[in-house]
Amino acid sequence: MASKPRKKTRPAARRKGPAPRRKPAPRRKARQPREPFRPMRRLLRWLRRLALATIGVMLTWISAYAFLDPPATPYMLSEKTRLGEIDHEWVPLSEISPDVALAIVAAEDANFCTHWGFDMAAIRAAIADGGKRGGSTISQQVVKNVFLWQGRSWPRKALEALITPVVELIWTKRRILEVYLNVIEFDEGVFGIEAAARHYFDTGPESLTLRQAALLATVLPSPKQRSPRQPSAAMQARARRIADGAATIRTDGRASCFKD
Repeated sequence: MASKPRKKTRPAARRKGPAPRRKPAPRRKARQPREPFRPMRRLLRWLRRLALATIGVMLTWISAYAFLDPPATPYMLSEKTRLGEIDHEWVPLSEISPDVALAIVAAEDANFCTHWGFDMAAIRAAIADGGKRGGSTISQQVVKNVFLWQGRSWPRKALEALITPVVELIWTKRRILEVYLNVIEFDEGVFGIEAAARHYFDTGPESLTLRQAALLATVLPSPKQRSPRQPSAAMQARARRIADGAATIRTDGRASCFKD
C-alpha cells in the first residue's frame, strides 16, 4: 500500500520589529572585606561609653541633690553597719541658729563665700606645714562625704577635684553649707547638727548659742576623740578664737553668701 505524501509545513512567520531584549542578570554585590579584629579599639570604645555614662549619672546625681536631701552618705551607711544604728535627722538651714553657720565657717573655711571650691591660700599653707593640717574647703568635704568615701588616696582626691567645681556650679553656697551641717560627724554615730545639739546640749539646733556652736566646731577635726560637753583648756581657747572669727566674718562680708 503506497504511503501518503507528507504535507509541507510553512515556516513560522517572522515578527516584524526588533527582537525583545534580554534582561541583564543581576549583579552580585561585592563582598565587603571584614574589619580586622582590634581588641584595643573595642576596649577604648567601651571605656569611652562607660566614661560618658558615668559622667551622665554623676551630673544627674549632683543636680538631684541640689533640691533633694541626701538620705544618707556612704560613711553613714558604713557606721550604721558597724554600730547597728546612728543618730541623724535632717534640718533645713532656716531652722538652724545663724551662730552655728558662722562658727562652722569661721572654723573650717573662713573664705567659703569668696572661693569657687578650692582655697588656694589654705592649700599652700597646708603644704608649707607638711600636711599636718588639712586645706580642704567645706565644698570639698561635702563632695567627699556625700559622693565619695573616707580615707586619703589619690583616686579619691582626683575625683574630689573633678566633682567639687561641678557642685559649686550647680548648688548655691547656702545649699552646700546646709548639706555640710547635716552630714558631718560630731561623735561616734552622731551625724548632723540636729543630732549634735541634742546629744551634747539637750537642745534644738535653732537654740544653740555662739559659744555652744564654737565648742561644736572644735571637735570637727577629731569628733571621736573630743567632746564639747567636757572641753579641755585647749578646746576652750580654740572655741574663743572661733567665736572671734565668727564675729569677724559677720562684719567683713565673708558671710554674705549664706546669711538670710
